Amino acid sequence: MAETKIPKATAKRLPIYYRYLNILFNAGKQRVSSTELSEAVQVDSATIRRDFSYFGALGKRGYGYDVENLLNFFKKTLNQDRLTNVALIGVGNLGHALLNYNFQQTNSVRISAAFDINKDIANTIQSGVPVYPMAEMKKQLQVQQINVAILTVPIEDAQKVTDELVSAGVKGVMNFTPIRISVPSTVRVQNVDLANELQTLIYFLDHYGSETPETKNSTQA
Repeated sequence: MAETKIPKATAKRLPIYYRYLNILFNAGKQRVSSTELSEAVQVDSATIRRDFSYFGALGKRGYGYDVENLLNFFKKTLNQDRLTNVALIGVGNLGHALLNYNFQQTNSVRISAAFDINKDIANTIQSGVPVYPMAEMKKQLQVQQINVAILTVPIEDAQKVTDELVSAGVKGVMNFTPIRISVPSTVRVQNVDLANELQTLIYFLDHYGSETPETKNSTQA
């Protein structure tokens, strides 16, 4: 079966749908409409139907969506039926927070190895995760067959460490540093800039209040 190509915006919403479907399934709900989903996840129903349409006929007009079938579909689509081990590079304040969290809301992703230059925490166990010296990073990534990494190192080290990750065979990097790292076209980077997100939130509050720009524009239309 050919891989379905979907917009990035749709891809970012799929985990939100999956999480809510889990809640419905655990509550014994058998079917759900796009309107009900819309109210729960705060995405308009037309967008939900368009998102789902990329994957074919997932529901029936007048019936809605079968919760269990939809949940199983997204479980396979999002690879929730297999475990992905992830490496954490940099165990500072943010790194420690991520270790403590360790993706507790999903059974499909876990931080299984961490790396840091700090001799006080290298070769220790932090929040149940072994922390290795940076000198062992390439070897451990290859031995443990880890190809996804979370980057939380200082800005000045970000590109150098990224180059080492690429040489170790890493194919995906979640970048928590505020700089944009350079990688080959075969490697995907997801940038998470917390300061930028906070500044964006404050900007919207200052200019739109509690309404989003989309909501305000649609109200005026």
